[in-house]
Amino acid sequence: MTMTSTILLAILSSAIASPTPNVKRTGEVQGFDISHYQSNVDFGSAYDGGLRFVYIKATEGTDYTDPKFSDHYTAATEAGFIRGGYHYAHGTASATTQANHFAENGGGWTNDGRILPGLLDMEGSCSGFSDSWVKEFNTAYHAKTGRYPVIYTSPAWWKDCMGDSSAFVDTNPLDLAHYASSAGTPPGGWPYYTCWQYNAASEYGGDSQVFNGDLTQLKKLATG
Repeated sequence: MTMTSTILLAILSSAIASPTPNVKRTGEVQGFDISHYQSNVDFGSAYDGGLRFVYIKATEGTDYTDPKFSDHYTAATEAGFIRGGYHYAHGTASATTQANHFAENGGGWTNDGRILPGLLDMEGSCSGFSDSWVKEFNTAYHAKTGRYPVIYTSPAWWKDCMGDSSAFVDTNPLDLAHYASSAGTPPGGWPYYTCWQYNAASEYGGDSQVFNGDLTQLKKLATG
């Protein structure tokens, strides 16, 4: 079963938040995202420090696999994190090939209550990206996992590269990249963000994230 925007809105409507960068506020579920650039992450310390979820780079393009993914994922699991993989998308390469590569190399999903749906990282060059590209990725990823990916993007990128498309409000949760004192208005007609990447300097490595809800709601996202 997939989690549509309508279901997510019902889950999260009581917990819409506007956290301040570099501040861990009571009642908000903090997390982070990392890649091989963070080679030595102390997941135990991060968990003890209050973080509860992590997105870990798994793949990029049609054939790249992050060399630290397996180590990071295992350590995050052992520390107790709710976790998932992310894929850095290339708009000029096949969306289907990338979705399959991602799902088979760290971006898969099973309903164990601790695996987040994969995250589609959309940033960088606009070349090749379109509604049809994302729909193709969605179709292939959903066929593999039964879920639609979370879309990670910034307001400026989504407006410049996707024409501020609202085509994915009902299928894909939003991970908003926006480094400011408040989240502001999400792009693309999304009524809220599901996660917010609010700074690029987590004290445990990588980028700081916050989930728009409580831990029970985060677990609902993981279970679909």
